This record gives sequence, structure tokens and C-alpha cells, in this order.
Amino acid sequence: MKALGEPQLWRKVFAAFLAILALIGFWPSPVDKPVQGELFAVLGFLHNHGIPAWFNYVFVEAAANVLLFVPVGIVATLAFPDKRWWRTAALGLVVSGCMELGQQVFLSSRVASPLDLVTNTAGCVLGIGLAQASLRVLKRRQAQLPPELGLSADNSELVR
Repeated sequence: MKALGEPQLWRKVFAAFLAILALIGFWPSPVDKPVQGELFAVLGFLHNHGIPAWFNYVFVEAAANVLLFVPVGIVATLAFPDKRWWRTAALGLVVSGCMELGQQVFLSSRVASPLDLVTNTAGCVLGIGLAQASLRVLKRRQAQLPPELGLSADNSELVR
């Protein structure tokens, strides 16, 4: 439990996430290019078996962008616990904006997209919400522990 309260550790994890995002964002070709054929085949199969047409490549790509940034929101919340949620969300927007700008300026085979900015930021906000809700639940549970299993006097770690 003590690790959750270590912003320095989470800042290192956040830096690692940024490195992974940079690899994905600045990969010379779209990262899904090797599996696009299979993805379209699966989508065709699903459409032929009753899945609505709106569940298409654009939807899957947007959902993937949201999911890609959920961990960013979670880790940023733990790395910068004193920041308000909207400031952490703005950080997600800036990270996404840098990725999209870099693709526009440096990668002719990649396409910068305003939709990616929206979906990436939405994923970050979702991650922030999940982290804050989880932290509230953990604090509530800690408050309900018997004193011999509760927090130490300085509230930094569990007493056993």
C-alpha cells in the first residue's frame, strides 16, 4: 500500500509510459498496418453475423486510442497526486498533441488526427477517474480496519 503513496516511483513509471507512447506514436508506419487485413476480415465476419456497421475500423481505432491512454491517466494521477484532475487531463492532451504534431511534421506515412487528440484525452480522463475512484475506495477501506491493522501514526504505511 505504501507504494501507492510514492509519487517519485510513479513519476518514473510515467516516464516509462511516455517512452512507450513515443515508440508507438513515432513508429514509421501505423502500428496496426501488419494486422489491418486480419482486422478487416474479423470486422467483416462480425458484420455478417449481426454486429452493427458502426462497429468498424474507425470505431476500433478510436477505442484503441482511448485504451492506450487509460494507463497514462492512472499513472499520472499517482505521480502527481496534488494536481487537480483537469490539470492531469491537460497533461494527457499535451502528450497527445505532441505525438500528433510530431507525426504531422516528421512522418509522411502517418496521419495526425484531431480525433486522436479527443480519444487519447478521453482515455486519460477515464484513467484519472478510475484512479481517483480506486483511491477513495482504498482510503475508505483503510479507515474501516481495526486499529491494530490500520495505518501507522504518520498514515504512511499499514501496521501489521
